[in-house]
Amino acid sequence: MRTTILITSDEFKAPGTELFDFDPIVPGGPEWLTKPVLLALLSSTLIIALCWAAFAKPKLVPRGWQNAGEYAYMFVREQVAKPNLGKDADKWMGLLLTVFLTVLVWNLMGVIPFIQFPVAAHIAFPFVLAVSVYVLKVYLGVKHHGVRGYLKGVVYLDGLPGWAYGIYAPLILAETFINSLFTHFIRLFANMFAGHLLLAFFSSVGFWFLFERLTVLGVGIGVLGVVMTILMTAFEMFIMFLQAFLFALLASMFIASGLKGSH
Repeated sequence: MRTTILITSDEFKAPGTELFDFDPIVPGGPEWLTKPVLLALLSSTLIIALCWAAFAKPKLVPRGWQNAGEYAYMFVREQVAKPNLGKDADKWMGLLLTVFLTVLVWNLMGVIPFIQFPVAAHIAFPFVLAVSVYVLKVYLGVKHHGVRGYLKGVVYLDGLPGWAYGIYAPLILAETFINSLFTHFIRLFANMFAGHLLLAFFSSVGFWFLFERLTVLGVGIGVLGVVMTILMTAFEMFIMFLQAFLFALLASMFIASGLKGSH
């Protein structure tokens, strides 16, 4: 976290949205090549390497990376894929495991020393991932049921009088084709954005009152900042895992809705 740039005066200044502004890594180079982009590329490389180490030469009795890889695979299969996709779960495990691991590694980048920036706190990355799932959902729905059949399945309102369709159908269509997309990536982005700010704030408090402006009265505040940084880091790691799980779970639900042609 770039907290040191915030301590430039005689008064404590809480970190703000400037934590999410990044200059190009190479001065004068491509503007898009920033720290979040580099971390996203690093995350992909790391995931590929871990999966290769776990599954390239599987053994009957798993050990080491294979053991960790199979644990992750079984977790996603049993807790994410099967509850929504049933017998089709195994067909989609490659995608769902990739989504889960990608979001998890993105998030964990926020607690790795000297890196300390969760990729998903940059809205473009969860947005692109959510749009990919959204496009797949619509594609599967149209492919398996046709445009008319898919829309009919989405707005299926059995038992309601005809006049009610004019009220509920637009709401259901908006939820299926608009709200679902935004809630998919906004939830992940907002949690990582807020968590990064909180960690930056408490670590800045500890640094300021214990190192920059050490006073008798400020020691207690500085120690509190350090303690809160440790506690919030542990809590944030739980949130990072939870958000990866929820993102993959929603992805499996959206894929299932496309296959079944229903809301």
